[in-house]
Amino acid sequence: MPWVSEEQIQELKQIRAYEYLKEKQPHRLKKTRTVNEWELTDHDSFKINGVTSKWHWKSRDIGGVSALKFLMQVDGCSFMEAVSLLQEGNFIYIPQEVPPPERKSFVLPEKNMNNRRILQYLSGRGISEAVIRHCLRLGILYESRPYHNAVFVGRDENGKARYAFLRGIYDNGKKSFKIEQSGSEKKYAFCVPPQKDSRRVAVYESCIDALAHLTLEGGSLDKYRLELGGISAPKGEVYREMKNPLALEYFLSKHPEIEEIEICTDNDFAGRWACASLKKAYGAAYRIIENLPQIEGADYADLTKMKKEEKKKVRTAPER
Repeated sequence: MPWVSEEQIQELKQIRAYEYLKEKQPHRLKKTRTVNEWELTDHDSFKINGVTSKWHWKSRDIGGVSALKFLMQVDGCSFMEAVSLLQEGNFIYIPQEVPPPERKSFVLPEKNMNNRRILQYLSGRGISEAVIRHCLRLGILYESRPYHNAVFVGRDENGKARYAFLRGIYDNGKKSFKIEQSGSEKKYAFCVPPQKDSRRVAVYESCIDALAHLTLEGGSLDKYRLELGGISAPKGEVYREMKNPLALEYFLSKHPEIEEIEICTDNDFAGRWACASLKKAYGAAYRIIENLPQIEGADYADLTKMKKEEKKKVRTAPER
């Protein structure tokens, strides 16, 4: 390949991945159901926007915009091979005005006149009534209308609601309804505060796990109990590092007094992966306690439900 000047290289860097694929390898592009989104036929976890050319390869957690970066990081070309391929084309890019997405304003779901249904639902899952009523009094849990979801509320330092997670109470044998309220800010995740000052925080994958563990520990309000907003574990054989949870990062920035992090993720592949990642990320600065449920495949909500069912069996067992 002939010598390439720095000026030419800078020009080649301006070529976007979508224009390259559209001209040179259109057979690799497959439209998804999302507006302006395409995927590669040979990498289904790779997504690219046809307007902005922003691409992301989820299984490798890499992304970009330029064709040069795409050729090197996705197709495995060397720098000079990628430059050579881009010099062969006649790429046309017509810039389009893409307005920045408007951030949806956060509004809590409407409250129901009472919390009877969620009290019955959570009690049925083994959560103690005392724990439920404590959260109701704090204003971090309530029942919505008209669908009667359990709403777990995350508040900022001033007590203002900034996050909400909705959990349906009607399972009907199907996957239950779970969603974050539009406009929620993950850094203000659901958190049950301690009764007195504490240097400890326990972290969970879900809000209901936090209440379940609090129940199993007798309602002890001796530490913060923080929900992480779920985790996204790698699938298959692909390994990647876990990004530090935004909720925990923000919490620790606001609570420099914290010395201990108790990891209470689920005892499954995703939970154990998250536990190992958190231990690696925070082990040098904090005392780490690994406290996963003792039963393989279970979370703390499963344990409270099992405990309730065992008590019911004992009460209904015939006397001998």
